[in-house]
Amino acid sequence: MKLDGSKILVTGASSGIGAALAPQLAAKGATVGIVARRAPRLEEVVAACRTHTPGSTFWAADLGDVDIAVGVALEAWDRLDGLDALVNNAAIGKRKLTQTLTPEDVDVTMQTNFFSPVRMGMALLPRMLERGTGLIVNVSSMGGRLGILHEAAYSASKFALCGWSESMRMDLDGTGVKVKLVLPGPIETEIWEVRPGELPGLYDGPFVTAADCAADIVAAMEDDEGFEYYTPEEVPGGWRQKDLVVGKTQSCDDFLTGMAQMT
Repeated sequence: MKLDGSKILVTGASSGIGAALAPQLAAKGATVGIVARRAPRLEEVVAACRTHTPGSTFWAADLGDVDIAVGVALEAWDRLDGLDALVNNAAIGKRKLTQTLTPEDVDVTMQTNFFSPVRMGMALLPRMLERGTGLIVNVSSMGGRLGILHEAAYSASKFALCGWSESMRMDLDGTGVKVKLVLPGPIETEIWEVRPGELPGLYDGPFVTAADCAADIVAAMEDDEGFEYYTPEEVPGGWRQKDLVVGKTQSCDDFLTGMAQMT
């Protein structure tokens, strides 16, 4: 994708990966629309974007409400006179044992992490297809390829986004609309903060910066051929994320046993 002169909507851009990604895209010449819940933080991010592309703008909205999410996607298309790319980055964590999860926990996690990005992409897809070009980037997680201890709701939402993205990529082959799947690993963002009533994450570092992860997403968007991207490819400490996924598929029982022993 040629970023210079493009128009891109980035979700979850008030902090973390999204907040780092939007200014990097703007620095490449993209007019960026950003959306998240916290307006003061969005104002800071969009100010950084406007130093490169003055037409960049933001929406303060809760993407856990699917109808609101769809409305933002369509409004962004109209306000920016079309979108060349949608980056579905917004997500929430949910660290609870399966036996302590409530139906509401599962519903909220799936709404934000799966239904919202899916419906935003579906809302824009007819317009992209009519035009014959477009890019949808779904930011999943290593938790979408590997089950994570006491993160059943989160992993379920991210596994679902991976499956959706793979099938979508195949269905859209030859249409001019491309799909890319990004799988971040241990990125230093707010998702690692322990929330009331939840458990801490098992992984305690080292972490990769959100800026480095964002740079990998920019590179993925500029890459003509690829679909699936691990970021980082190699975690500090020397192990490659894709190798871990491949190893899990070769011996799922060993993986499950090893992960359970981490408790």
